[in-house]
Amino acid sequence: MKNYFTIICSLLFTLQINAQQISKTDTKFLQKKEDSLKNVGLKIIQGINASDRFFADSAFTRILVRALKTKNSFYYPFDSIINVSKLYAPDSSFRIFTWQLLINENTIRQHGAIQMRTTDGSFKPFVLIDKSDVTKNAHDTIGDNLGWMGAVYYKIIVKKNDGRTFYTLLGFDENNIKSDKKVMDILEFVNGKPVFGNKLFVMEKNSTYPKNAARFIMEFKKEASAKLSYDEAMDAIVFDELVSETNTPNKKWTLIADGEYEGFKWKDGKWIHSSAIFGTKTPIKISVPKPLKDEKGNPINQEIN
Repeated sequence: MKNYFTIICSLLFTLQINAQQISKTDTKFLQKKEDSLKNVGLKIIQGINASDRFFADSAFTRILVRALKTKNSFYYPFDSIINVSKLYAPDSSFRIFTWQLLINENTIRQHGAIQMRTTDGSFKPFVLIDKSDVTKNAHDTIGDNLGWMGAVYYKIIVKKNDGRTFYTLLGFDENNIKSDKKVMDILEFVNGKPVFGNKLFVMEKNSTYPKNAARFIMEFKKEASAKLSYDEAMDAIVFDELVSETNTPNKKWTLIADGEYEGFKWKDGKWIHSSAIFGTKTPIKISVPKPLKDEKGNPINQEIN
């Protein structure tokens, strides 16, 4: 708990100090771009047809890139842009932007970018290209930023082992008309470049999830609200146990939470799975990502946990 608090305080202090390095002229420029991004971002969500949403997404990307090219933009929060998840790594080495584009009711694609922190305030980006819709085995695929298994991220956990730093990303994917997904992915920077996926997941023998996977993927019934969260007190990833409503577990769109929990604990450089993460099968309230839209499809201005 103390270590977590120290990291947060350090990050906030760093951001506060370095934010002062953004000149007044650049701050005004970024504020103007933020207003534009906010307006265009809403059109990505509210666009009547795919063409409108594609146009808005393209405009949003161009404006964002131009804004991020501003010196020290890494420290500018873009707080009013609600259609995008904006997460700083706990060690403040990078931040990651992720959002989704609805192509049609059965096809949703994620977009994103990583912005690295640089000593001179220059812009060092990695554009994320979602290849999940053309990848047969997303759970065991390891790729760079151009072969990303897309998700909208809501949490980053940093772990170290044998001199290497691993960032565990928790994300959400609306997937398609029948099912949603929650994703637990691994990000590592190798020779300065991002690599997504790593075979660090050790599953129990009786687990229904793939063994020796490069990422953990939960797929479940649309809007079933299955949890995948980080429990700070336990220093563990906790997720809902899923069961089929129709006794057909191979049909992922029939899976719902049954009120019991499984999880992962970090040990010896790996995430070790346990079907009884709490030692018992007692349900415990866990923070979950808040929805991006309400029942009418309007964006909700809430921070994602």
